[in-house]
Amino acid sequence: MEPSHRIAVLGAGSWGTTFAKLVADANAAAEVILWARRDEVVQEINELNTNSQYLGDIVLPSNISATSDIAEALVGTPLVVLAVPAQSLRAQLEAVKGHLEPDVSIISLMKGLERGTDLRMSQVISEVLELTMDQIAVLSGPNLAMEIARKEPTASVVACSNSERAAWIASSLVTDYFRPYTNNDVIGVEIGGIVKNVIALAVGICDGKGMGDNTKASVITRGLAETTRLAMALGGQQETLSGLAGLGDLVATCASPLSRNRTAGRLLGQGHAVQDLAQHMTQTAEGTKSAAAVLHLARENKVDMPITEAVVAVLDGTLTVDSMANKLLGRQLKSEGIPS
Repeated sequence: MEPSHRIAVLGAGSWGTTFAKLVADANAAAEVILWARRDEVVQEINELNTNSQYLGDIVLPSNISATSDIAEALVGTPLVVLAVPAQSLRAQLEAVKGHLEPDVSIISLMKGLERGTDLRMSQVISEVLELTMDQIAVLSGPNLAMEIARKEPTASVVACSNSERAAWIASSLVTDYFRPYTNNDVIGVEIGGIVKNVIALAVGICDGKGMGDNTKASVITRGLAETTRLAMALGGQQETLSGLAGLGDLVATCASPLSRNRTAGRLLGQGHAVQDLAQHMTQTAEGTKSAAAVLHLARENKVDMPITEAVVAVLDGTLTVDSMANKLLGRQLKSEGIPS
């Protein structure tokens, strides 16, 4: 595959803008087009080379330009990056249809399950755009946007069923601060990125309740176990969940104050209502949207996920945050083994 000279990134939130910056740094000769929904964001990026709502005063590379016209962003573009909210993906893709190059490569940055269908984002993309799965890659790992925007060293995983395409995409993302690895386990990589948001909510709730590091480490460890059980039940590989897209992403999301899901959990632990989270956060915590779909998928596949079940109960209002720890620790004694 030839290098891309035009790359489109759809979604100008913190992660989409950061990824556009990364792609621009990695491909100095390429034109990077960033699609934004709001005209004022387009204007700021084009005139000031900043997206201050999400990245403060960080200056974007000069080879990034923005547009609010999806068709304009996609024309002649062999590599398209999707960074829109998971629950709005299907509607956004309807606007994308008919504007893609025949052998386009899609990168999904989204970490969520579609509510109502329990579909992973790669499955939604394939279904709506009528693309084969070997045209779709997913990127995941310990990827806190602000740290990457500041060029702090980071590793990640590009997963695609087509190994050649995965390698080509990864080669398009290499910088002196970003190291992409490749993997063909799309299921494992996506499930790791989805469920870690739910586990981070649980860790945040523990933090908001003033619980100690022993408690939070226990939740993280057992959270990894239930994430692995679900991934394996769906056909993913256990080794993937021990790597960057599993353990790495989980630790970063559960431990960092930059994590939206940990922050949302902490607010819940401090007594804020679910419906009030938007007043305290500039972006959506995806775990609050996907948790019920994760639990439904687990039950459909007969996978035991007690932490996820407790988080969903808190979000539904059927379990108080005060009762959550007792629910997690009051289970039948058993072996620690992950697959069981």
